[in-house]
Amino acid sequence: MKKYILNLLLAALLSVCMGTTAFAEESGEAIQIVATIFPEYDWVQQILGDQAENAELTLLLDSGVDLHNYQPTVDDILAVSDCDLFLYVGGESDEWVDDVLKEAVNEGMVVLDLLELLGDSAVEEETVEGMEAGEEENDEEEEGETEYDEHVWLSLKNAQVFCEAIAEALEGLDPDNADLYAENAAEYVSRLSALDEEYQAAVDGAAVTTLLFGDRFPFRYLTEDYGLDYYAAFSGCSAESEASFETITFLAGKVDELGLNYVMKIESSDGKIAQTIISCTSTQEQEVLTLNSMQSVTLQDVEEGVTYLSIMEENLEVLTQALQ
Repeated sequence: MKKYILNLLLAALLSVCMGTTAFAEESGEAIQIVATIFPEYDWVQQILGDQAENAELTLLLDSGVDLHNYQPTVDDILAVSDCDLFLYVGGESDEWVDDVLKEAVNEGMVVLDLLELLGDSAVEEETVEGMEAGEEENDEEEEGETEYDEHVWLSLKNAQVFCEAIAEALEGLDPDNADLYAENAAEYVSRLSALDEEYQAAVDGAAVTTLLFGDRFPFRYLTEDYGLDYYAAFSGCSAESEASFETITFLAGKVDELGLNYVMKIESSDGKIAQTIISCTSTQEQEVLTLNSMQSVTLQDVEEGVTYLSIMEENLEVLTQALQ
């Protein structure tokens, strides 16, 4: 069904695009940039700096919709097809991209696939002890297919790689301002690196090194970066929302066994599973803490000053508390 809908959208796109040329070619001015998710959008803004007014930057997932549930509209497909620079994650949720790029109007488009940029540093989705194995995980095991964890932006180390690639792409598209992009990227990467060091220091001084999520777990890259262990109700890309009695009791037992003071959730969760886990522990005195996976950021949030760094700084405060 999804494939059928995408084909209809592509047909509509072709009818719209007949006889048109890319905006950048017509105007000779603005670079057309499309980012699928908020972190990409913010990284581009930071590297553009003062040149942001000379670029037209579009965020596709701009209303808080989750990457895993997103379906492109005709306008979205048109924006991608006509842009000069396109950034996307490149995982299973972005399977629609291949068909859109085949019909792209701008043949000179620069495309940045984040998972491809990571190469061997990309990690696979995994089901750890006690975690619910949903239908998707079971199907993949039967088919023998590899599914990579898509939440690549939740690593400050990865972000540095991505920002350097963005700067290189902008330098190629706009050579007159190449020095500015290189300078902005170097300054921003330095800030990412400094925050990365703060994360490492927080982990080095932690009393515990295990996080327990009564929720989906999109923070695999973050835990890999700092050598943290984790337990969770669901994997990061799981569509499950109800945890079994076995999962609840297992996670509650781990809270008791490890002496954890906190049960974690992500920003879009109502926290009911986390609270249920706490109610099944021996003391029932743990608190629920929230880590922001940036999957619900809207353009309104951006207008109010939310940035990738501001969220990662807030996450550091939460992480430091969680590891007490």
